[in-house]
Amino acid sequence: MFSVTAMRLRHGAPRCWESQRAIATVISGSKTSQQVREHLKKDVAEMKSHLPGFRPGLVVLQVGDREDSNLYISMKLKAAADIGIDANHIRLPKTATEDEVLWNIEAVNDNPAVHGLIVQLPLDSINQIDTEKVTNAVSPDKDVDGLSSINAGKLARGDLRSCFIPCTPNGCMELIKQTGVSVSGKNVVVIGRSKIVGAPMHDLLLWNHATVTSCHSKTLDLAAQVGRADILVVGAGKAELVKGEWVKKGAVVIDCGINHIPDSSKPAGKRVVGDVHYLSAKERAGYITPVPGGVGPMTVVMLMENTVKSAKRFLQMYKPGKWNISYRKLKPLKPQPSDVQISCSYPRNPIGQLAKEVGLLSKEVEPYGRTRLKVRVEVLKRLDKQPNGKYVLVTGITPTPLGEGQSTITLGLAQALGAHLNINAFASIQQPSPLSSFGIKGCAVGGGYSQIIPMEEVSLQPSGDSEAVSAASSLLVDTIIAYCHYQTKYSDKVLFDLLVPFRDGHQYFSPSQLNRLQKLGIEKSDPLTLTEQEIRRFIRLDINPDARTDFASLKNEIMAILSLSSSAEDLQNRLAKVVVAISRYEELITTEDLGVSGALALLLNNALKPCLMQTLEGTPVFVHTSPSADIAYGNASVVADKIALKLVGPQGFVVTETLHSADADMEKFFNIKCRSSGLQPDVVVLVATVRALKMHGGGPGITAGFPLPKQYSEENLKLLEKGCAHLKGQVEKARTYGLPVVVAVNTFSSDTKAELELVCSQARQAGVFDAVLCTNWSDGGAGALALAQAVQKAAELPSQFHYLYELELPVIKKIQKVAQNIYGVKDVELSPKAKEKLAFYMKQGFGNFPVCIMKTQSSLGNDPEKKIVPTDFTLPIIDVQVFVGAGILSLLTVTTNDCSEEPTWPCFHGNNDLYSNSQ
Repeated sequence: MFSVTAMRLRHGAPRCWESQRAIATVISGSKTSQQVREHLKKDVAEMKSHLPGFRPGLVVLQVGDREDSNLYISMKLKAAADIGIDANHIRLPKTATEDEVLWNIEAVNDNPAVHGLIVQLPLDSINQIDTEKVTNAVSPDKDVDGLSSINAGKLARGDLRSCFIPCTPNGCMELIKQTGVSVSGKNVVVIGRSKIVGAPMHDLLLWNHATVTSCHSKTLDLAAQVGRADILVVGAGKAELVKGEWVKKGAVVIDCGINHIPDSSKPAGKRVVGDVHYLSAKERAGYITPVPGGVGPMTVVMLMENTVKSAKRFLQMYKPGKWNISYRKLKPLKPQPSDVQISCSYPRNPIGQLAKEVGLLSKEVEPYGRTRLKVRVEVLKRLDKQPNGKYVLVTGITPTPLGEGQSTITLGLAQALGAHLNINAFASIQQPSPLSSFGIKGCAVGGGYSQIIPMEEVSLQPSGDSEAVSAASSLLVDTIIAYCHYQTKYSDKVLFDLLVPFRDGHQYFSPSQLNRLQKLGIEKSDPLTLTEQEIRRFIRLDINPDARTDFASLKNEIMAILSLSSSAEDLQNRLAKVVVAISRYEELITTEDLGVSGALALLLNNALKPCLMQTLEGTPVFVHTSPSADIAYGNASVVADKIALKLVGPQGFVVTETLHSADADMEKFFNIKCRSSGLQPDVVVLVATVRALKMHGGGPGITAGFPLPKQYSEENLKLLEKGCAHLKGQVEKARTYGLPVVVAVNTFSSDTKAELELVCSQARQAGVFDAVLCTNWSDGGAGALALAQAVQKAAELPSQFHYLYELELPVIKKIQKVAQNIYGVKDVELSPKAKEKLAFYMKQGFGNFPVCIMKTQSSLGNDPEKKIVPTDFTLPIIDVQVFVGAGILSLLTVTTNDCSEEPTWPCFHGNNDLYSNSQ
């Protein structure tokens, strides 16, 4: 009989609501559910086509082993498998406690592969469990049963699009739709008020514009109420409660009941009936659902529909595409308040909300205070196939002692791209040191209306990176001291048993110890099989007390390793290579030889996670790792950049910066960081100011804390034009790598129109892609809008990026390449000590490392007093140090041509007090 109805629906035959039938049309839930299943199969197949390997995930959590629950669960699992949903059944024993149930729910809530979670009721446990507490513990985003208070509240308020509707009421609505009868304006009676059927059914019908009457066991004259119903939904849980003669002629009857009554004619001695007397009601109703075969199959399939819907929402939220960030609208004040006042005057968006808006899952972030989140590196595995966004490097000309606003431009550019051009944009910067925050420049994380908030937290409350690095460095120093002490005090056998202790009567080598054996050429894995000579070689490092790495050098290298590592595995591999001492036989001793590389990785595990914060306008920012001045590697971390590039997607932008000027740190960014990360930048932004260019043109010296000389506050085009030679020199060096260069002129109130036009004109003559003025310190992202548009256009150019040198070149050739192309020197000169150490490192096989030349950031050359573009000078190299874990060959220069000075690095040079450099 359903086929007749279906045929009439298909051909659009008109229906007369008042028409009366002798026998009602049976609404088959089995057939309708099959139609819904086929539709869901197509939806799942479409999701898989867009994201290969993806499947909607469903978990059914059961407590106990009730037979009826097992039957319902098997039906759900079978339906899920048929549709293509990855369904799993978690069965807890009857002894499960409430805490155990809640713990399992929390684990499923945090699993991004699961999109739906059902708690099978009742909870069959010998312990008391609060059902309401358990159902509300299910994440509303995964509550496909629609039983949580949040979803129920949304339904009650009519928010149907953002909630999950309980499956039985939803199935009832689908069955009513099959009749072709519109519920709008109809008198509907719902019998029952349970949270699963009656109450949500009432709300669902009400918000579909029906006039709804709810009845229950206490309702007076129930028959009269039923007789007025155009549509009757019964979920009272009482067998054949509604009699046929009560039903209005032509009404739609939806029977949700499942009851058993005695029937001797049946093999089991009972039969299933609904809450409506089917045979008599069928004589009066226009449409009626059977029991079984009516609402039951729809309940299961609507559960599957909710799961597929949840999976779609998940993909919509986390798929590559435009973010939907709630950016803040700034209202800059004149005169401008202090940075602290500005920071405190704008409310912060919840950081958890921002994490969700940029596509981070709840399991991928960890709270770090109220305004910061640590982001787990595992996010890179999930986003592995996601194309990277555009990569922008912000650097600057050689600054005055006051700074030229490089970080302010970095943050302003990210604000302009995100909040004003509606492009996914991320900033990635280093954690400022307290010294820089208390210095004359003030806040080291931007300023004015382009700053990270809250300013006091990011500036004065570190995110733990430096503390973890210090702890790891201290552990290494203490281990070296202990080793030197005990290797002269105990016998080989005692030391061996200390290093390879007995556990359960057996000795086992650790992974790092096996690596040491392999390094020594001992191909054995059983401690009992080592000979006395092999034991001695294994435990005796023979550390030369006068050739041990000091605390400061260890700390700097470990920070550089943290900055350059791409994963936890990469971090541990790099830490294992850190050279801590040299033996009496001139063999390098590493952390792996000491057996502490694993402990170091454990100490630094949390520090590897970049810190998510936000700018004043709500643009996301990663703050990670701190400057390592002794190595002169001044760039934000690789892992922060990589995560940000994945999150923004192929059309987005990640803006990072160098710590110092272009000549000091840009070269290291390209030749060290980009080699390590495998990332290729798209655009270079070079920050310049009129003030700094006047200084390079021969203006009087600028002293922090004292008023500026009048040459800097008055128009002086001659002095400025002379200083623009420095700008052209920096542009030339930036273009060496084949990238488009955009000059950002950070404007000050004392700059005149003629001065600003001159700088832009000189920059364009130097061959930059564009030169623009920036006022984001006073205007926020709007003041960097022209810069953002220029960067966006420049990023569309075909990439021609290349490194300055190949790693296979001889070390001296690499040094000359950097010195001549970047610093403009005539030649380099190594001191005898530097030559001796360089020869030793090359003998050890470190000749293929990139070079890192440490020089002053106050000039293009090695003399901070020489401005503009110094040429025709010799660069003296007075010391060489290798940082094997970081993969850097570092060279120290001086500010004069006198190579007779003693090296400042204490490591490997007879320093017995390992802590002396840190005091």
